[in-house]
Amino acid sequence: MTVATSHQPTPADPEPAGADNWLVVGGTALTWRSLPTPTLPDPAAVLAHSAVHALTAARQHAVHGTELLLSTESRVDAVMRAELLEAGFTVSVLDDDGVHPSAPARPRTAEPGRLWLLTSGSTGRPKRVGHTLDTLTTVRADQPDRTWLCPYAPGTYAWWQVVTLSLTQPGQHLVVVEPDELDDWPTVAAAHGVDAASGTPTFWRRTLYRDAEALARVPLRQITLGGEPVDQAILDQLREVFPTARISWIYASSEVGASIVVHDGRAGFPVDWLDRETPGRPTLSVRDDELVVTSPYHGAGLAGPIRTGDRVQVLDGRVLITGRLDSDEINVGGSKVSAGVVRGVLTGHPAVAWARVTGRRAPVLGRMVVAEVVLAADPSAADTGVPDEAALVRWCADRLPEHAVPRRIRVLTDIPVKETLKSDV
Repeated sequence: MTVATSHQPTPADPEPAGADNWLVVGGTALTWRSLPTPTLPDPAAVLAHSAVHALTAARQHAVHGTELLLSTESRVDAVMRAELLEAGFTVSVLDDDGVHPSAPARPRTAEPGRLWLLTSGSTGRPKRVGHTLDTLTTVRADQPDRTWLCPYAPGTYAWWQVVTLSLTQPGQHLVVVEPDELDDWPTVAAAHGVDAASGTPTFWRRTLYRDAEALARVPLRQITLGGEPVDQAILDQLREVFPTARISWIYASSEVGASIVVHDGRAGFPVDWLDRETPGRPTLSVRDDELVVTSPYHGAGLAGPIRTGDRVQVLDGRVLITGRLDSDEINVGGSKVSAGVVRGVLTGHPAVAWARVTGRRAPVLGRMVVAEVVLAADPSAADTGVPDEAALVRWCADRLPEHAVPRRIRVLTDIPVKETLKSDV
């Protein structure tokens, strides 16, 4: 498919620079410019009925600067809806029949150009974080032409990262995957020439587990991971399937924006990046085993050093992000265990496709380490054969201190995933 991309915005034409990039949604080819143009309230909390409606709201914001919070109906429960109405948003369902608004409890003047994101809720109930298209647009240098896969839930930070790239850069096209297409996305991607894709580690693990051969048929030149801790096992598995692609992992959040980008194929980032101050770039530091970021891409009102809530470990000259502070640490008889480190050991087993590690109450010790795993689609192909629970425990015992070894390991039949493409890890 070829669509001209020579259009450039002028003062009389407010369309974004990527207006003529093409979009494939539900098998239908569109461009940003050809999307419908409904009139949105201002300020608006838009609950998009489908991917095309979400893209429509994003374009409307880019052209008109309407104050916008974009999400899906499933991510906004009755309590959140009431909070948005109280905060002065007109909560509007956007579907094929148009805009269906609910008037705010306390009307207010809109803030031009403001974009609001709902956090993923990993630290409790989702909260609103303010941005603009400028703070969400972190790729500014000219890029080679790409056709990107966008599998993320509309309105999330990761979704906006892919969408702003297409909105602001000519030659950055999108193939958007609806939730009911996720299981078969490699077929969709191959059919439309996708050569760049961004997803969580869980997204990539699930794809490799379900149909690695179909994935290998997608002509990927750029693979990006983010949204969860990225371990060496998933990087190595993707490298095996795509030996010539650039594989990158990104640390980003609604609060601090895109703060870490690593292209060297290794988990973690070099320790000499810590406390390095470079104009226009985030500054990374560690305090009490927590990642702290000072970022030019931060959300509204969050300037200065921001404690991310993510636990880090320095190992062999790399700074590894292992998980959330409030869930990563397991206290076993007074000894601290990182769930992320144990998870990394389990996923390092050649027959393990995915793992989740948690703590469970135990007599005497207070807590003990337990795990759930999903075995590879063909675990017999691993050099170690098909492992049972005892074999996996031995694998961990050879690589972890005694108190960190899982005491129970349960095998699941499929990799669980949430709407955000994350597992509860």
